[in-house]
Amino acid sequence: MPRYEYRDLEPSREAKEVYERWIEYLDDEFTRHKKPALRAELVRDNLHQLLLGRPHGGKLNFTLNTELPFNVLQLSLDPMNVTLEPEYYGDIDATKYACVKPLIWFWHMFDHSPVAYNHWLGFRFRAMLGKHIFKKIGKNVKIFHGVEFSYGYNLTIEDDCVIHKYAMLDDRGEIVIKKGTSVSDYAAVYSHAHDPVDPQVVENRKTEIGPAARLTYHSAIMAGVNVGEDAIVGAMSLATKDVSDHSIVGGVPAKQLKTKEEAKQFEDRSDVAAPKQDRNAQCSN
Repeated sequence: MPRYEYRDLEPSREAKEVYERWIEYLDDEFTRHKKPALRAELVRDNLHQLLLGRPHGGKLNFTLNTELPFNVLQLSLDPMNVTLEPEYYGDIDATKYACVKPLIWFWHMFDHSPVAYNHWLGFRFRAMLGKHIFKKIGKNVKIFHGVEFSYGYNLTIEDDCVIHKYAMLDDRGEIVIKKGTSVSDYAAVYSHAHDPVDPQVVENRKTEIGPAARLTYHSAIMAGVNVGEDAIVGAMSLATKDVSDHSIVGGVPAKQLKTKEEAKQFEDRSDVAAPKQDRNAQCSN
């Protein structure tokens, strides 16, 4: 079967310059300002322009009931006025989370903005925020819109990883996604487990994926499971035990279906070159 590489795309020169300047400005500001209040102000000011199309400022009118919905919107653009789900967890490091919370709110609001589907911008925006939120983020990481995580500060994503839309990375314990790994749409990776008798008893476990592993659509990896190098977890599968290197697993619970060596029959048919596409070609109908 044909082999398709990711295409290299870019916006117009003018748009690219504006996008890069904005990301560089934010990166510099978040690097210089570590205090939660200063970061929250910067996020609030940028969200006002990104979502409302105007700078933050002016006095809100709290006397008219008809103005209350707009007041709620404006106040909620400030991270200091919102609470996020991880803040309710008893095992949170409140000091660490306070520093990253404004950036996580920025991440969520960007992903609900009209520009969230601009992937060229989105990849670079999220990678920039990841530098200031995650335990570590490598080079050439692509994160699509709608990806969620818990604390952020327990998450490592190494070089050349791709995290597709609406994946869930629950880093209450710790998650390490190793070099070259792909996490598909709606996949979930967990790092905490609840006691079956008392759900308020929580055990945090380190979960490791890869390197060069693939978690396919809607798969789930339970806390403490290690998915080995070059392994594949099949669609809709639930991995409750470690997945060995170069294996393909599937099912609920996931079991080994074959090895990569046994699957080489597909590679043998992959020498058909994929047709090249011309970006400037006219559409036919």
